[in-house]
Amino acid sequence: MAKAAHSTSSLASQADRHTLYELSVQCPEAEVDFIEDAFLKLKNRKALSLREDFCGTAAVCCEWIKRSSRNSAIGVDLDTEVLEWGKRHHLSQLDSSQKRRLALHNHDVLTVDTARVDAIAAMNFSYWLFKERSLLKRYFKSASKALVDDGALFLDAYGGYESFQEIEEQREIDENGDAFTYIWEQERFNPVDNGLICSIHFEFDDGSRIERAFHYDWRLWTLPEIRDLLLECGFSRVTTYWQGFDEDDEGDGDFNPVTRADADAGWICYLIAEK
Repeated sequence: MAKAAHSTSSLASQADRHTLYELSVQCPEAEVDFIEDAFLKLKNRKALSLREDFCGTAAVCCEWIKRSSRNSAIGVDLDTEVLEWGKRHHLSQLDSSQKRRLALHNHDVLTVDTARVDAIAAMNFSYWLFKERSLLKRYFKSASKALVDDGALFLDAYGGYESFQEIEEQREIDENGDAFTYIWEQERFNPVDNGLICSIHFEFDDGSRIERAFHYDWRLWTLPEIRDLLLECGFSRVTTYWQGFDEDDEGDGDFNPVTRADADAGWICYLIAEK
């Protein structure tokens, strides 16, 4: 569990880690924009049904539902606490019609049984918790079965030579009246098996911190490994979408299909596996 450092009157003790996470690293609007636009270009039709695996607070599901009265969404996550948080903070903002088009499953993505959907999204590198090839293969096969005949699986990934290092990065956040420092720490990396231990910490102006607000035990999967395994699981095509950069050499949020990319220190991309 995440622990807030310092006294009960500290900023850390008063903060909500899920709110901080969403302010720091998640943008449901941008994710849904990408899924909608890419699916339309690839399939020449609109995606209407979405399953969000490892859905966490179900923010993406709720954004999907809000986009169209024809849209439906399914969220799947093992963590009861985070699903309940999502119900209180996101589902509570939906009207009755929208709520009827959203189903949350407190279940394992490897064994969950849902209706087939147009698109499945597994974002924030969540599928990297499958550290063994056999488990990741099992997940990809399960996802394929849950897609309609022309469906697509949406994944993200990160890499670059800094991803193999034990480093700490900080970023100042000031959103909606909340000011804090987001800290991403790659605590340990094992080159023998690409095991990667990472944590997110939050620090506040009064010096208080939430240590290990989120903690991850992953395998750092490389793009060729992911692509080859998806094709082995029966997907017909896997496309890599690379993020561009603005004049300040910062990611511009615009992702385009590529077959080559620069060997940057750090990069983020999307992968789309078509059934």
